[in-house]
Amino acid sequence: MNETLMQEEPKVALVIGANGVIGRNLINHLLTLPDWEVIGVSRRGGEAKERLRYIAVDLLNTESAMRELSVLPEVTHLFYAAYQERPSWAELVGPNLAMLVNSVKAVEQGSPQLRHISLMQGYKVYGAHLGPFKTPAKETDPDHMPPEFNVEQQRFIEKQQKGKAWTWSAIRPSVVAGFALGNPMNLAMVIAVYASISKELGIPLRFPGKPGAYNTLMEMTDADLLAKATVWAATDPKCANQAFNINNGDLFRWNEMWPLIARYFEMDTAPPLTMPLHVVMADKEDLWNNMVQKHQLAPHSYQEVSSWAFGDFVFSWDYDFFADGTKARRFGFHEYVDTEKMFLNIFDDFRRRRIIP
Repeated sequence: MNETLMQEEPKVALVIGANGVIGRNLINHLLTLPDWEVIGVSRRGGEAKERLRYIAVDLLNTESAMRELSVLPEVTHLFYAAYQERPSWAELVGPNLAMLVNSVKAVEQGSPQLRHISLMQGYKVYGAHLGPFKTPAKETDPDHMPPEFNVEQQRFIEKQQKGKAWTWSAIRPSVVAGFALGNPMNLAMVIAVYASISKELGIPLRFPGKPGAYNTLMEMTDADLLAKATVWAATDPKCANQAFNINNGDLFRWNEMWPLIARYFEMDTAPPLTMPLHVVMADKEDLWNNMVQKHQLAPHSYQEVSSWAFGDFVFSWDYDFFADGTKARRFGFHEYVDTEKMFLNIFDDFRRRRIIP
């Protein structure tokens, strides 16, 4: 009886990092559920609509975070998906931990109804960013040598939660694919824009990564699937204080996926050619602006659709990159996504939005 009443009570989500691939798609999913209201938090704010409003906050500024986030007594669930890019792994820890600490302390102070904090992580927890790591990675794998901001964030959450009424979950996706603009980690956009420019130049679609990366095992996480899993973990009592790997459920190699992507764009392929995208694509802004005019695309700047450094990062993985997703299934989350169809659906969405020709 009590559980039924709890499920029927209105829920208010505070989504921090609202304009990224993860946050944007999480908000869209929450708005399909009738018992949620959403407050999006980002530095840029956003456009309000029914059951959704935005707050612009500089989370690195403790006073700003406290002023804006400690006056939201209605918040029941905090979904944290913010991220600050920095030049090195060590430099990531300070700002990314500070933003989480400022957010959690402000919400705790002003939200007596807080039930759950959801922390978005990734395979950096397993050392995937450093080099070859144990695969499939499991939630029970031991920590690696610091510094690593995902680990520090979880330690803070675990310590902060002791003796509190709220619970937490840590969600660990693989590379996330979905729609967002101006995002530093958007592989689908990297591929779509790289393919569109290659086609405009009349050249074949070459895989630009390390030779070994073309043949290793990979997996990805669809942003819509991730949103569903995130809400599931935040609302199912069995998931309290647990970490979950969330992935599409299939594996692929670029040597099979790349020709399928080329076929979508009606392009030929050619043998891979290792090249740093952040260098070779740096001079393509004028070409892109001409393409926007020629193909009547939406007037997004080249910077908004460029994530070349992230593309270089992913395409450098000449080692297997995947994790064990069975824990989520054992706890009750059974959805999956076909990764090939995911890519094609996202490219279709980019075309509908007039982002690519």
